[in-house]
Amino acid sequence: MSTNIQVKRGSPRWAAAKLALLSLVIAGTGNLSGCGQVTFDWPDRPAPPPPPPTTLPVDPPVAGPPGTTIDKIDLLLAIDNSGSMTDKQAVLALAVPDLVASLVNPRCIPTTGGWPPVAVRSPNDACPAGFRREFEPIRDIHVGIISSSLGGHGASSCPASASASNMDMAHLLARTDERSGGNDIPTYLDKGFLAWDPDQKLAGEPGVPDAEDGEADLDADSDADANDTSLIGQLKQMVKGTGQAGCGFEAQLESVYRFLVDPEPYATIELQGDIAVPTGLDEDILRQRREFLRPSSLLAILLLSDENDCSIREEGRNHLVAETKNGFRLWRPRSECATDPGDRCCRSCNQNQEGCPVDPTCIGPDGELARLSPEDDPVDARCWDQKRRFGFDFLYPIERYRRAFTEAQIENRQGELVPNPIFSDLSPGDGDTDIRDPGRVFFAGIVGVPWQDIARQNAEGQPDLLRGLDERGEPVGGFKNADELSAPLLDGAVSSTWELILGDPARFQPPRDPFMIESRAPRTGSNPITGDAIVPPNEAGWNNLNGREYTVPQGSTGEGDLQYACIFDLFEPKDCDGMAESCDCSEAVGLANDSPLCQPAAGNDLADPQPRTATQIMAKAYPGLRELQLIRELGPQGIVGSVCPRQLVDDDAADFGYRPALGAIIDRLKPALGAEPAP
Repeated sequence: MSTNIQVKRGSPRWAAAKLALLSLVIAGTGNLSGCGQVTFDWPDRPAPPPPPPTTLPVDPPVAGPPGTTIDKIDLLLAIDNSGSMTDKQAVLALAVPDLVASLVNPRCIPTTGGWPPVAVRSPNDACPAGFRREFEPIRDIHVGIISSSLGGHGASSCPASASASNMDMAHLLARTDERSGGNDIPTYLDKGFLAWDPDQKLAGEPGVPDAEDGEADLDADSDADANDTSLIGQLKQMVKGTGQAGCGFEAQLESVYRFLVDPEPYATIELQGDIAVPTGLDEDILRQRREFLRPSSLLAILLLSDENDCSIREEGRNHLVAETKNGFRLWRPRSECATDPGDRCCRSCNQNQEGCPVDPTCIGPDGELARLSPEDDPVDARCWDQKRRFGFDFLYPIERYRRAFTEAQIENRQGELVPNPIFSDLSPGDGDTDIRDPGRVFFAGIVGVPWQDIARQNAEGQPDLLRGLDERGEPVGGFKNADELSAPLLDGAVSSTWELILGDPARFQPPRDPFMIESRAPRTGSNPITGDAIVPPNEAGWNNLNGREYTVPQGSTGEGDLQYACIFDLFEPKDCDGMAESCDCSEAVGLANDSPLCQPAAGNDLADPQPRTATQIMAKAYPGLRELQLIRELGPQGIVGSVCPRQLVDDDAADFGYRPALGAIIDRLKPALGAEPAP
């Protein structure tokens, strides 16, 4: 390999010259890049600001343009399908009846007060005397599902040959399980989504059952339509059929963006040398979006994930963060990154070093650019704290997604401002001409955060999903709304729940709750709300949030993991003996098992450090910081719930499973649907 610097290799002048290059030249890595120039796609100077965006008004949220009411909802479920998600999908499937029934068959509330709300059997039934509907039943709903898997973004990881679920590419999914070759659950006109159509108006003669109409049966088949399916039954199958055989580089937010927003969703990513270049147009995405998304509907996105978002930028050399071939490891960051990731010289050693002093740690013993060790760069833990660990952020900024849900124009691949599909009429001529505003767009995340951090607190100051007090002091329970999340905590000692669970990502300030700090090493401290202390792996003890820290496998003995934000009981224990993946208590040769997810050996209890068995009794979640950051940015249009349920025993209770999270979603949608508070 030749270079453009003619100095003696190994000399001090050689090292200094290499670090002063405007474009660094590095050795190839197996079959990954060959022998040539490989530098990150990082600009030397700030790019000029784009033209001012056209921002739609968000405050206050309204039901729609004057004189209109919301009569249709487009509901998109974005479900993480990576390993360990089956247990969470099962909990969500149990919550589907609550979610659907709350929209299509809203409660009857008393007209004069003094009585609790009541439910009636059917959306076509009248409320009892003295009661009225909380809001009019929604009689037109589209429901679709996408996964988090977009493949390797140009890297060799997550090929479709290993699992078809690795490359779902934000196409609508309606499969019975992850091994299905394609969508095998009946959907509306085979479009990939379900349609709720109790009035049978979508085809043929209105009010007459037709084979091409949408669903008129809510939870049991009848002669109300001309098929033998029901809305809830199909949706539950679809949720569980998403599976957990998808890509481990989860692109939760980018998958939503690709399906709903991207004006030019690529067909493929080509590597031109070492540069990833999106090419072509995915016409299937454009067609599915056009059929699913109506311009005047209320658009609700519900994201379910137990891990932080890893939406890798799909251009340049960002794909290298997902590369696993031939033992590939990323380059070291400059030394400034360890103390201040915001420092202007916090860069990868493989970046332009102009304007920064020579950093001798950037050259390895072999005279080449220093790379990280397997211990410092495990391939399964590349999507957290990237600026500090690598000197480079490979992910799309959260601003991309905030703009997608609030602004009338977005950028295409060329950086030009074009109409945002969410705020456009994608099917002119169909008679639906009202364009939604941001008051009709809601993003909810059921993500990795202890439920205790976001629950309303009772009169004694304890998190309480049953009797927690809302802003008016009413014991309604459930999760906090946007205003409550922004209110001070602990007599002003913590500025808001956001400071507790998110910190300040722009300033690299971690969350105040140590359980929400991403770390491979055991953490220290206590939860400020509950007082639960973090338990080190080598000490006895147990807390009610994540149980205890554990010994994360390092280097050649494991491919990386993080400490958990929260854990919860499985419905049924599962035996990991002999299971190759997606089971967290599989035996590892030479390693002591001290995971809080695993059943203690005979004679021990949960508080004992070890040994644990190969039987998994708990499910896990990691801090979902990027999803939380987006929810915070969306203000009143963002809704947060915990992927770790309070309990899975009493299915009649209000705190069962994801019922509190779905309750928070419905409560937030009610004003937009025209609901009036009960007297």
